[in-house]
Amino acid sequence: MDFGTIIDAAFSAALGPQAIVFALAAIGVNVHFGYTGLLNFGQAGFMSIAAFGLAVTVVTWDMPFWLGLVVGMIAAVVLALVLGVPTLRLRADYLAIVTIATSEILRLVFGAVEFKDTFGGSNGLTGFVRPYQRLNPYDDGLSLGVVSFSRNDLWSITVGWTLVAICCIIVWALMRSPWGRVLKSIREDEDAVRSLGKNVFAYKMQALVLGGVFGGIAGIFHILKQGSAVPTDFNTTFTFYAYAALLIGGAARVLGPVVGSMIFWFLIAGIGSFFSEATKGSNPVIPDWIMEPDQASLIRLILLGLGLMLLMIFRPQGIFGDRREIAIDGR
Repeated sequence: MDFGTIIDAAFSAALGPQAIVFALAAIGVNVHFGYTGLLNFGQAGFMSIAAFGLAVTVVTWDMPFWLGLVVGMIAAVVLALVLGVPTLRLRADYLAIVTIATSEILRLVFGAVEFKDTFGGSNGLTGFVRPYQRLNPYDDGLSLGVVSFSRNDLWSITVGWTLVAICCIIVWALMRSPWGRVLKSIREDEDAVRSLGKNVFAYKMQALVLGGVFGGIAGIFHILKQGSAVPTDFNTTFTFYAYAALLIGGAARVLGPVVGSMIFWFLIAGIGSFFSEATKGSNPVIPDWIMEPDQASLIRLILLGLGLMLLMIFRPQGIFGDRREIAIDGR
């Protein structure tokens, strides 16, 4: 069994573009759930509408790339406003229902045959990534033994981790401000905050917009790093992976989503590579009667799910979190 391949796969995934996508998405979820107590189960919707905002602007409407970035961000803000106005005055579970439903509606609309001329149907859209790739300053990829990245991945990693750092600094600064302290108070007891004369609805809306923008950045980065905008990418699994990353690292902690995403993808890739190596060849380490090669990718999800269950039982606050930060209040 080649342990070098396993280590390379694990560290490359933990530091690579995919981990960055979920770190950005989880930062948005952290603003919603960790700091404000909003149950947003449709982060994939914010990601998809921003991603297709960019792709449609450049490919379908034949407009500049930079304008596409602006359109994508505006689309995420508009979606947050549309979702927040009818739900944020109600109980938390209404927002959860509306966001997950909206996320699925957007995915189906973007993949619908009726809108193929605009959104590309189930195959999605391509051809918008060239301006981004032309900015790549690297001449070759990177291989350090424990990690290896192609030239395009190296550029995406540089851009992606820079975005993660900027987003973390923004969250750190905002949550230390009076505005951030009001959000935390709303999470704990919004009736008490309302009794002090604060407009709870406005603060919730601002938090929903901010987290949605971070989700939009994640969606745009996702399609830029892979070169295509495909509707099936933005399913509910995206949102739940972001929550998994957040809960592993710790809710209401600035670096919780980032560390959680790195650990999540380290385990996903490392466990998957281990079982793939252990089941291949004419004389595998794990015999065929125990596990076949095509079952290796499924076992990693089973083990990771079991690990998350144990984490929620014995340390629900995550690695850096506080147990009091993740209480779900459905009022």
